[in-house]
Amino acid sequence: MNAPEKAAAWLWKRSPLRPALAVVLGSGFARVAREVVPDAIVPYGDLPGFLPSTIPGHEGRLVIGHLAGAPVYLLSGRAHYYEGHSMETLTQPVRALAAAGVQALLLTNAAGGIHRQLRPGSFLSISDHINLMGANPLRGEVPPGRTRFIDLSQVYDAALGRLMLRAARAVRVRIRSGVYLAVSGPSYETPAEIRAFASMGADAVGMSTVPEAIVARQCGVRVAGLSCITNLAAGRSPRPLSHSEVLEAGARAGEEAARLVTSFAAAFARAEQGSPRRGSGPSPTVMRSSRN
Repeated sequence: MNAPEKAAAWLWKRSPLRPALAVVLGSGFARVAREVVPDAIVPYGDLPGFLPSTIPGHEGRLVIGHLAGAPVYLLSGRAHYYEGHSMETLTQPVRALAAAGVQALLLTNAAGGIHRQLRPGSFLSISDHINLMGANPLRGEVPPGRTRFIDLSQVYDAALGRLMLRAARAVRVRIRSGVYLAVSGPSYETPAEIRAFASMGADAVGMSTVPEAIVARQCGVRVAGLSCITNLAAGRSPRPLSHSEVLEAGARAGEEAARLVTSFAAAFARAEQGSPRRGSGPSPTVMRSSRN
């Protein structure tokens, strides 16, 4: 039994709940945890393959409970590539969730706004991403039952994206769909880089989410992505960027973030009740060979 399978077995022992939905809380989304009615709370250090969180704003624990009446795994915080972890290590929680039977994964993060309409306090429903982290989490050994060359033409599930937009309208939260660009960090971007990213079609920039999304798709898990815009990207504001600014802006947007994620969970539960539960195997659409 590998680490993800051990973690899944551990979760099953802690709670009889078998959630189809998991939510990863990034910076700016900590308030969501207060909305969960917990059945069990597990520190990351107790779970095989999970890394303790060292970044302010990331609690480092997994909550099993109900959000808006829907069973959910809530991951309060994540490990980051810039902390020195390997891609394989920091994506182990996603593999554990897939092993536990999760069908859909909502990845949240704090991001810098590149698009002129994305101001601090607004939200971006991620429709696609650009990976400029300089690494891919699928590099190396292929886990049993998975394929190496997965198709990423639809990383972010279109139906879940529409569900997110409807959830936002229901609670009157400002949101738009767009492209998230991931860099490795930890330094913030230069104004020249932001101009380049804008020319590539990026709407927001951050330092997470993409590795988890790629691994989730390899595991056959549907993905939704949500960014809380906590600052204007470099060159868009006269003020220097800082992590304290990100945390402060995230705290101000916390109530709206909680309403939005809670609304999404409720909408997801309603949609699941009206459709058969999907399997947890890898996506059937795969590339059969690498690009030379």
